[in-house]
This record gives sequence, C-alpha cells and structure tokens, in this order.
Amino acid sequence: MSDVVVIGGGVGGLMAAIRLQCTDHDVVVLERLPEFGGKLATYSRDGYHFEIGPSLLTWPKVIDDVFRLAGTSLEREVKLVRLAQPFRYFWPGSGTATFYDDPVATAQSLDGMSPGSGDEYLKFLRHSRKIWEVSERTFFAGPMTGVLSLLRRMRSPRDFMLIDAFRTLWKASRKHFSDPRLRQWLGRYATYSGSSPFESPATLSCIPALEADQGSWYVEGGLGALRDAIVAVAQRVGVQMLPNTEVTGVVTRRGRVTGVRTAQGAEFAAEIVLANVDAEHLYRDLLPQSRRLKKVRKAGRSTSGIVVLVGARGKTEGIAHHNVWFSKDYKREFDEMKRGSLPEEQTIYACVSAVTDSSQAPTNSENWFLLVNVPAGLEVDDEFTNRLLNDLARRGPDLRGRAEFVEMLSPKDFETRYRSSGGAIYGTSSNGMRAAFRRPVNVGPVKGLYLVGGSSHPGGGLPMVTTSARIVSELISTR
Repeated sequence: MSDVVVIGGGVGGLMAAIRLQCTDHDVVVLERLPEFGGKLATYSRDGYHFEIGPSLLTWPKVIDDVFRLAGTSLEREVKLVRLAQPFRYFWPGSGTATFYDDPVATAQSLDGMSPGSGDEYLKFLRHSRKIWEVSERTFFAGPMTGVLSLLRRMRSPRDFMLIDAFRTLWKASRKHFSDPRLRQWLGRYATYSGSSPFESPATLSCIPALEADQGSWYVEGGLGALRDAIVAVAQRVGVQMLPNTEVTGVVTRRGRVTGVRTAQGAEFAAEIVLANVDAEHLYRDLLPQSRRLKKVRKAGRSTSGIVVLVGARGKTEGIAHHNVWFSKDYKREFDEMKRGSLPEEQTIYACVSAVTDSSQAPTNSENWFLLVNVPAGLEVDDEFTNRLLNDLARRGPDLRGRAEFVEMLSPKDFETRYRSSGGAIYGTSSNGMRAAFRRPVNVGPVKGLYLVGGSSHPGGGLPMVTTSARIVSELISTR
C-alpha cells in the first residue's frame, strides 16, 4: 500500500510526488498516457523537434528548489540557456520591437519604434516589481480559499492596493503606455493563463517583471529534456511510476479517500490522493460532486488553442526564439472569442527553437511551432492550416513554399489527450476580478483528497504548477 497516490503524471503531480517522497511518504503516480510530463510534451518528425506544450521556462528557481530537496539541482540535471533576445514583437503595417535580457536594452529598442516608450517601460517595470513582490508572499504563498486567505498574508491594506486587482489589465495598459502597440503587448500577458486582457485583473502586470528580472530560459535539447529530468529525479528518489494506467474513480469511505480504481480493474489503496487532472474531469467522472462541478463550470473555461507545426527548409531573417505577430484589432479578436467564434484576424505566436539550438531541426532548416488562441470547444477543419500560413505570409514569413510538412493540433485533440473540457489549456480562466477565488481550491471535498496542477490554485504554466505542488505538499505535511 502506498500512502499517497497521484492521479496524472503532469509536472504538478510529479513535483508533488518528489516533495512527498522526500519527506517520508510512499508515493505512486498513475498516468493514463504512455509517457509522463502532461502538457510538457514534445513531437518529432524527420529530424524536426517541437515542444507542443510549454515552450518557455521562467522562474526556474521553483523547479531547482524541488531538485535540491531531492539531493540534486536543476543546473546539474539539464543545461539551461538564458535567452539574450527572447522575444520579438511585430505589429501590422509598422513597428517591430525586440525584448532583451536587459531592461535598458529593451527600453532602447522600444524608443527606436516609439520615442518615449522606453522610459514608460522602465517606469512600468518598477510598478510590475511591486505587484510581484506582494503576490509572491501572499497569493503564491499558500492555498486560496477566499479573499480572507489572501488578506491574512498581507502586511497592510496598502498591499491590497499594490496588487492592482480592481481594474482590468487593459485599463492598466492605458495608464502605463501611450502607444497602443505597447498596450497590446501588455495585454498579451492575459493569454499566459488563457484569459482576456479586457476581463482579467491588472495583477497579471507582475509577469513582465518576472521575465525581465529572472530571465527567459530554454533547456538545451528542448524542454523535453526538462521533462525527462523531472521524471528521472522522481524515479531516483523512489517514486513508483506506472504509465498506461487510467484511473476511473476515487474510492471513498465514510467521508475520506481510501484509494483509487483503475480501468484495468485494479485498486490502489492510499490515505492521500492527489488529483493532477482537470478539475471538471475530477468532479464529473472520478468523484462526482455536483456542487463542486457547478462551481468549476461557473468559474469559466480558459481559452484553448490551435497548434500548427511546420518543418521548414531554409532560414528566416529577423526572427527570435519567441515571436508574436499581433492582430490589428485586439478588442475585436477577444470579443469574437468570447462569442465562441474563430476570430477573423488572430494574433500569431511562433516558437522557433532552432534559432537558439540547431539540434532542433535539420541543417539549414527551422522548426516552427505556431499557436493561436481560440475558444474552448471550437471545431476546425484541416483547411485552417492553409488559412494560418496564408495569414502569416501576409504579415512577413512565408513558409508555404518551404514546408516539408504541416501538422495541426486542435482543441479536440487537447481535450482527448488531457481530458480537459473543450480542450481548455489552462483549466479555468483568470477573467473577472474574483477569478483567483473561483479557481478550484487545493483541498478536495473529502478528507485526504487534494488538487494539484494547472486546473487548481494558483493556475497553469510551469512555475505555477510547481508552486501548486509546494502548496499541496505543505498542506499534507501540516494536516
């Protein structure tokens, strides 16, 4: 008998498993798919390698903390590359800005596009750092069960004002930047949690400070190497890991968990169950809870995405590792998504890791990972790939004659692979001033059940799910 069973081998579940195994628990991780890592997934074809989930590593310290608990370090397990020019942004008709691993250099780049914007950017970063400092010691410090749980961690009422939670990210952008293009840049950070800048709180303004001060990182060999390192560390400390094992139910008795049941007919007894799965899937399929399910659905789903992978011959001038081509009308783009429609014109994100790491594509070639945000549940046909490549060609890079292959992942593919409702990549969205308090809490409705990962507090993304693992591990240790 294991005293802890983790349902799902995503990063949040694996990080929690490592922490608990290192503190005298006996942990088993049950993963439905053949491989571990969850959304930290990769795809390879004909010498081209792609990350099909997270493509950027920020705040690596939170992962390093877990590795050090296991007697190693992130630096020892993988080779980290801090990107000197991580982002390049393109606006329709006019304007290109490169963001550097140096705020002053970034400010100079912005001044070259829009005189005076550099000073605005540096001033904004000072504001962004204040939000981050408060958020790190309050919102990210522990579980979130309501406004009071946040207020108890604040030093004074001033902290509550500093996190800028009473206006939207878009309204904040209008205060900080006079150039509409920089407002669009700041608004993009809402999409990091599958949300809209016109509805999500300005607290998300803290993310640029995290990137500017702690860097944007790549793992040599691709982020799949990070996944492999996490799996290796988990195995090394003694976590039992079982792939191809689908959990079909959480078993309870007299108001507490006693284990889980699998599709193979086996039962794994445990005093503690960590659900590293989509919260809607948990409360609909694994442990039916009508009240919790209603709350999850009321919180609202995050956006999904359409991923297009292109193996392209030749080299493209003027691109960075991470690139964004903005739409002309950001408000219209998000309004159309809110209505459940495919926007007429979309913002296009492209990761071309071969810019940094030549091993990720054949000689004189590039691996293009293209992503556009779409509503969860949207259905698209294979013709979308032509539309996207045509749209990208109108804005700059023309991959159509260079493509050796083109492949697509739709919201339906994400739903099937990850059991996420409608293919919502981040679980619930951050839309609304109370979004942080509507996200599924880390403690389940029966004793011994905990939620970890992107679907629960504090949200999606590698740093957040790793933080979720710390929060849940601390809850278990103090129960």
